Amino acid sequence: MDVEVNMLGVFLAAVSSMIVGSIWYSKGVFGTAWSKLAGIDEKKARQEMGMSLTGMFVLALVMAYVLAHVAYLSNAFFVDKTYTESAVTTGFWVWLGFVLPVAASNSLFDQKRKKLSAILAGNWVVTLIVMGWVIGTVGL
Repeated sequence: MDVEVNMLGVFLAAVSSMIVGSIWYSKGVFGTAWSKLAGIDEKKARQEMGMSLTGMFVLALVMAYVLAHVAYLSNAFFVDKTYTESAVTTGFWVWLGFVLPVAASNSLFDQKRKKLSAILAGNWVVTLIVMGWVIGTVGL
């Protein structure tokens, strides 16, 4: 079986990840609480912003590509679902099965506050669902 991945969908899903993150971590949403709980040095963060955003976009491209790949396989198996349904539910299951356990296990050992872990995990569930929706909407 050949897996078809729409690279425009992957690119747009990566862009959507950056949009979700910029909203999620804005001062009016969770940005202030996150930076305080994570111990972010605002001056250093501003100095490294370009490199951080570039790195995050590259990682978002990888995540979107893998999500599109797995969504395609899911859709081939669950033939009664639309591609968008498969991509959105795949985003959720990837979060639940991989992202949440990693985030939770890290917070058990690095002694971070539960609120910080909740902010991070919340961002990732929204991000992966939105990325799934973008991938599914753009289609094959």
